[in-house]
Amino acid sequence: MASRDGIGDGVQSKSLLGPHYQHWRPVTSLLPLFPLDLVLLPGCPLPLHIFEPRYKEMITECRAQDSSFGIVRSVEEGFANIGCIAEIVSIVKEYPDGRLDIVTEGRKRFEVLRVNHDRSFLRAETILIEDEAGAAAADESARAVQLHAEILELAGAVQDLSGADQATISFYLAGSLPLDLDFKQTLLELRSENQRISALTKYLETVLPNVRRAAHAREKAGGNGHAR
Repeated sequence: MASRDGIGDGVQSKSLLGPHYQHWRPVTSLLPLFPLDLVLLPGCPLPLHIFEPRYKEMITECRAQDSSFGIVRSVEEGFANIGCIAEIVSIVKEYPDGRLDIVTEGRKRFEVLRVNHDRSFLRAETILIEDEAGAAAADESARAVQLHAEILELAGAVQDLSGADQATISFYLAGSLPLDLDFKQTLLELRSENQRISALTKYLETVLPNVRRAAHAREKAGGNGHAR
């Protein structure tokens, strides 16, 4: 479901009547929103270059108040209703003209209820989304980790799970790969780790043959190049 930028005021999300309301926690203050063509997942880092005046204002305010903002995926009809809170973890560089290079990290997920247009940047009434009770099966989680490691190895990278929250490792595995944004958004919206691990395992099993073929083609091209 997506929110339309122009009609969000005073419109309550239909999903309030859905079956997952018991897993929500209300947020009392308006959450600043940053629509972007990406999906931020909990526990995953995201570097940002802040250059638009409205977002420079937003980040300055967040820093002054030691508060966070929400990242929502931009879509054709506005932005996705489900997003992820971004915490500013470091300021990499401040430019004389006010631009900023920052590093953020995904925290809790939220759902947009009503959009507020009173400021130069969007804000929204939101509710935090909690997972349903229950963990993913150990064998399924292990399979997802194995597939993730193989894909990284084929790309010339090394898997490092030291910073991953094992209770929600699906987010870390998906967030560290350049996966399809529609799939990442679906993963963000799923309400249990069991569902996410199952979906992620199937997705990685589907893409792995293509990754293997691409890696083989690179090796073959490199071998031909050295032979000359």
